[in-house]
Amino acid sequence: MAFTYQNASSHSFVPEIWDAELLTQFDPLLVWASRLVSNRKYEGEIRKKGDVVHVNSLLRPTVGDYKLPEGMTAQRPETVDQELPITEAKYLQILIEDAERVQLASDDFNSPINMQMIRAIAREADTFMGGVISSSATVLPNISPVSGSIPASLYGTILDMMLALDDVDVPGGRYVVVSPKVKRYLIEHPAIANAAAYGEGGVTANGVVARLAGFTVASTTAMPPGVDIMAGHSEFSTFASQFTGFREGQSEKFRADYIDTLHLYGGKVLRYPGMDTKKADNTWDESKPTKGIVKATVKWPA
Repeated sequence: MAFTYQNASSHSFVPEIWDAELLTQFDPLLVWASRLVSNRKYEGEIRKKGDVVHVNSLLRPTVGDYKLPEGMTAQRPETVDQELPITEAKYLQILIEDAERVQLASDDFNSPINMQMIRAIAREADTFMGGVISSSATVLPNISPVSGSIPASLYGTILDMMLALDDVDVPGGRYVVVSPKVKRYLIEHPAIANAAAYGEGGVTANGVVARLAGFTVASTTAMPPGVDIMAGHSEFSTFASQFTGFREGQSEKFRADYIDTLHLYGGKVLRYPGMDTKKADNTWDESKPTKGIVKATVKWPA
């Protein structure tokens, strides 16, 4: 639908300009929904809330002994279906005096109003995905550090998480995400301080602060309730996201233009043969936590 603007000469706002910049600015603000923590392999084409993305897991074939005269027995590949529902539809609409003028003044999308829009959308998505991942993570014992040894206790917990993931053959390229308070003490530990990535090119995106012990260490204020440290691999969680594009028009109530966008997304913790139990209906038992993601809570000293 074409709109007649009340603002003189405001007829050439181009939503596509901002559509392209949106993803460029959106992704670096994410932690839980970032590619560091959650893969994007199954996004497909999302049109509306309620869409379902199907993920097929290939069961691990059996390796047999080759002997004569028995020879070999062929196996038919077997898959287990996992559904990734698009459960979230979040919108953001703002009123501005002149949509065209705002765009012309900020083609790089870095104006305060643009950045605040993106931060708000990213925060919603990241908080959602953190909750999805935490709800299926394996709970490790609480950490109870004592004053004077907090950095060592927290670092030891990361090594324990490394061992827990090693025990179930989680591949390399792992992440560990910590709360800001945990980060504050971890950086005092020599192993973290020596691996700090603040000056390393390109690592300030997605909350990354260091790389060590096979982990990329990141921090976020969007920690799930009751969780201080969580570790895993991006193969165990997936995030499907699509923006419907910016839309502009004339407000019916005010002498102003509006700009809005709709963000459709969903998330899921994925299950794998050898780690999870297949049910009779050919789906995974999702009532049990995944072994590929672990979490812990810190009981801070008074």
